[in-house]
Amino acid sequence: MSPLTILRIEKLKTFGNVAGSDDHVTRNRETPNADPTKENVRLIGGEDERALEEIVFEKISTLLHRPRHDAVLCTEMFLSASPEYFRPKDPSLSGQWSDSLMQQWASASRDWLAQNYGSKCVRAELHLDESTPHIHAYIVPLNEKTGRVSHDAMFGGRGGQGRIKLSKLQDSYAAALAPLGIERGVKGSKATHTKVKEYYQAVNSEPLTAVITNNQLAPTPFESASSYVTRIQSDDQFQAINHQLADRAFMQERLSRAEQRARASEKERQRLEEIVRTLELKTQQLRDLPLVDVAWELGLHHEEGKWKGHGHIINIDGPKFYDFAPDQQKGSGGAIDLVMHVNQCNLRQAVVWLHERFGEAGAERAAIAKAREVAAEIIQLEPRTPFQLPVEDRNNWSAVEHYLTQKRGIRSDCVQMLHNQGLVYADQQQNAVFVMRNQQGQRNGAFLRGTWGKNNTFKGYEKGTKRRDSWFYFHLGGKANDKTSTAILCKSPIDAISRAMLEYLIRGDVPPERTLYMAIDDFNCLPLERLRDINNVVVAFGNDKSTDAVAQRVLELLPQSKIKKSQAHDWNQQLLDYGRQLRQQQQQHERDDLSL
Repeated sequence: MSPLTILRIEKLKTFGNVAGSDDHVTRNRETPNADPTKENVRLIGGEDERALEEIVFEKISTLLHRPRHDAVLCTEMFLSASPEYFRPKDPSLSGQWSDSLMQQWASASRDWLAQNYGSKCVRAELHLDESTPHIHAYIVPLNEKTGRVSHDAMFGGRGGQGRIKLSKLQDSYAAALAPLGIERGVKGSKATHTKVKEYYQAVNSEPLTAVITNNQLAPTPFESASSYVTRIQSDDQFQAINHQLADRAFMQERLSRAEQRARASEKERQRLEEIVRTLELKTQQLRDLPLVDVAWELGLHHEEGKWKGHGHIINIDGPKFYDFAPDQQKGSGGAIDLVMHVNQCNLRQAVVWLHERFGEAGAERAAIAKAREVAAEIIQLEPRTPFQLPVEDRNNWSAVEHYLTQKRGIRSDCVQMLHNQGLVYADQQQNAVFVMRNQQGQRNGAFLRGTWGKNNTFKGYEKGTKRRDSWFYFHLGGKANDKTSTAILCKSPIDAISRAMLEYLIRGDVPPERTLYMAIDDFNCLPLERLRDINNVVVAFGNDKSTDAVAQRVLELLPQSKIKKSQAHDWNQQLLDYGRQLRQQQQQHERDDLSL
């Protein structure tokens, strides 16, 4: 099996994260399975002995804008190769390698970091005290154009851009190591990318050691259990075995999935090639007609770098043109504008003229290009109308609160908590207004639920709601600054609240770790980039078969997610049923107490 490249990235969003990673890498804290007799090497940043946190802060302070509260301050990159490269004769010999091969790989990796990131890579540390050589590199994602830190601009982005950029990053690193015989993993496979911490846990975990027949590791007569454990843990052979078991366990898991990934990769490659062909065709359709071809059809002749005729002296520069004739002295862009300028006609006449000479496809290309130009101008100049939440009517709040607590079975303290946070209130029509926010907390929408009357079924979005960029959500458990550990996706605000209430009633308290409850009623509004950073995603769309397809698509895009169906039709009905059971149990207890 050919050796493969290994590249992982980790987001460090706080200076505390940066300091914690620095403590691990520089061995300022105890590191299991690290050999203290071996020294690590600083490949980049060796002249600066300051703490990594201080270096990153200084780098960011040069920017025009302060980082957002949720910005990625630094990106940790983990670089290595599979054991087959470092120890080709026997990859299982953990903690051993060829020094010459290691040095070639380290040099190539350092050069690749310097070439791709320059001064943005503030430090790179080569670790030689663990089972396999690897590098920890720290990159401050500066965006000079915007004057901000932007991990997404460098490594992530919306709409699958993060996956594309990471794939290109893997390609680039593999190309740098190709002269060493190290190859990229299966391209186009459905393999998920292990994070740095997860990879470390897999390689450096302490597995249960099998019983080994070895005189040095065997207990001596009258040796106490505590003394035996202390002696074994300090024994070099024990450490070597521990390293080997960890390395082999990781390799076995990777090999067991290799065949499945390879089978899927060919189908994925064919699908991607078809997408590329379709995109190339669409790109061709979106390109305007070449202006030199249009000028020729207009009867102009090319002389001394200009197109002349009919009193015009036109210079063409790609999609733009300028008329230098004394009585013209103006320019514009696009095939339609050029025809209108030379023929002195209107837009409709220009389109007909192009159709006669370039056919329907050519006229459509020119019209699309013109529409894009006009749209770009409108987007740039037209003022935006900010979203306006429905007007709050405090006189109607008691009725809305009664609906949520009595008809929906939500505890009053939970309703009041959301009301105090400005996430739920009443409007002038006595609708329950569930406020929707983007990831930065800006209010960009609202979901309305009718409460007036006996059988009010009204529900819908307030006019102007940005459904792709705003959601009803709230957090419970942990601390406000803690990283979100679990995200629970429900199909409506009431279902999200009901699911949280059920967990509270069953557990008797809020979740121990930071948990996000979010309403997602359609796949198109799924915040993929945000959810990819959360280790546990629960797709809890109730027990409605109409949402099964959406739940399955979420599962495909977020491998760490799992589907959890409610026992009732939805989570609110399950909350009502559970509340009824509790009341019946309480009544039975009261009757039993009276009978005593």
